[in-house]
Amino acid sequence: MFVRLLTGEDAAHYQPIWLRALQDHPEAFGRDYYDERHTTIEQVAAGLNVDPADKAVFGLFEENTLSGIATLHRYPGRKTRHRAIVGSMYVIPEARGQGGGRALMRAILDHARSQRGLERLIIAVTVGNEAARQLYLSAGFVPTFVEEGYIKWEGRYYDIEWMRMDL
Repeated sequence: MFVRLLTGEDAAHYQPIWLRALQDHPEAFGRDYYDERHTTIEQVAAGLNVDPADKAVFGLFEENTLSGIATLHRYPGRKTRHRAIVGSMYVIPEARGQGGGRALMRAILDHARSQRGLERLIIAVTVGNEAARQLYLSAGFVPTFVEEGYIKWEGRYYDIEWMRMDL
């Protein structure tokens, strides 16, 4: 298993995993499957073909099969550029329990530490997702606060725990 930065050439492999993440875990992502499913491959490719100093999308591969994704998105603007958010973290169920999430997190952190002026990372986890929470804690994130009802899906509210890491 290995992790690498994704590019527009990976769009056709990235999109099905992203859509699967949204479909399987609507409570875990602010984006919605029904909104994202009509995104064209060209639009996905454009979203992957960005400056990695601003947005870096990593893929977890088992041999040549993409089995996990994670994104580091740096805040724009002079006043917020010292911060970035980790998001879109997902490993397909068949590949879980083999260290893939940890490998993705390592790649994100290595990339973040290589970015000049980047001082703080933010990540959010749905309250109740203990596997993800434990991964983030073990990587060095610390809880900051819980935002109640951040996500509403099919009439149910989900709380989000915000965490941070000072680089």
